[in-house]
Amino acid sequence: MTVLTLSYVATCIFLAAVVRGYAGFGFSLLSITALSILLPPREVIPAIFLLEVVASLHLLITVWRDVHWHSLGWLSLGCLAGTPLGVAALARVPAAPLTAFLAVAVFAAAVVLARGYALRTMPGRAATVATGFASGVLNGSIGIAGPPVIVFFFGSPAGVAVGRASMIAYFVLTDTLGLVLQGTEGLLDRGVVLRAAVALPVMLAGVALGNRAFARIEPARFRQWVFRLLMLLAVVSGGRAAWQIASAA
Repeated sequence: MTVLTLSYVATCIFLAAVVRGYAGFGFSLLSITALSILLPPREVIPAIFLLEVVASLHLLITVWRDVHWHSLGWLSLGCLAGTPLGVAALARVPAAPLTAFLAVAVFAAAVVLARGYALRTMPGRAATVATGFASGVLNGSIGIAGPPVIVFFFGSPAGVAVGRASMIAYFVLTDTLGLVLQGTEGLLDRGVVLRAAVALPVMLAGVALGNRAFARIEPARFRQWVFRLLMLLAVVSGGRAAWQIASAA
């Protein structure tokens, strides 16, 4: 890599890590979308997943007590059931249309939540498992497990600290599962580990900065910021999918 390319990579990872440390999600989508402009996705995605696991474990240490473990257990059960179906869909259905559909659904949900809609009680067992199942299908098919769980927690009365902590814990599962699937496909090698190791200090610095910013913000403002970020991620992922569909046409 040239110095210019390395600077671009470091900047993208740092900024995505700040968002991850602050919101508890967004690192993979932002970094993969930005880095794939210059680098092959095969080189980018496995390294980003390794960094995601480290980021989740790093943040989990500080938020462990806020995790809503009851919901997380049922979400994880649904995710484990849905991921193989998502992998099967990936083998048969192009990823770009699935991503475009997801982007539209997430944007609509974020708009509804931003306008003040919220559940009065936590969803029941069936709804929680269904949310995890949808997340697993998306994780296996397009590598984006977060949106259903983000909507689940921030549309519930759990509170922003509990929602953020629970998502961080949940991503430990989904990212590890993603790495296992990538390993079975031969995508994890010494080069991937080396790229992740080089980027690790930059990511940890960004996560620490974002985590510090979260500690100083009011819950109501943070909730609105999350919905705006969710809309942005939907636009970014939807735009990328539309570009892929147009390129393939």
